[in-house]
Amino acid sequence: MDSKDEIKFVIVVRKDLDMGCGKIAAQVGHACSTVVYNNMDGAYNWINYGNQRKAVLKVKSEKELIDLMQKARVYGILTTAIRDAGKTQVEANTLTCCGFGPDTSNKLDRLTGHLKLL
Repeated sequence: MDSKDEIKFVIVVRKDLDMGCGKIAAQVGHACSTVVYNNMDGAYNWINYGNQRKAVLKVKSEKELIDLMQKARVYGILTTAIRDAGKTQVEANTLTCCGFGPDTSNKLDRLTGHLKLL
């Protein structure tokens, strides 16, 4: 399999919320478990053949994340938006991060290749 065809999952986290490391880890965990729970068929290849490859990237604002989510839908990339319950560091229903895919590296890189690692 060509590296551009490898299956991966990309999680993009909002940095403007100033979440602590543990909070960010929990939100990324929610994205990973939610995509598997809500999309078992699509996640199958990622789990069994993609070695669960993932990248965690960052954006500076909610608007930037929402723009990515809209672009992903145009590209046919599954989105897994994570909204917080609001019990600790952020307000209830705050969009904290979004998972994109699982999908091919080539397709996801077109969407998120310009972003920096968290």
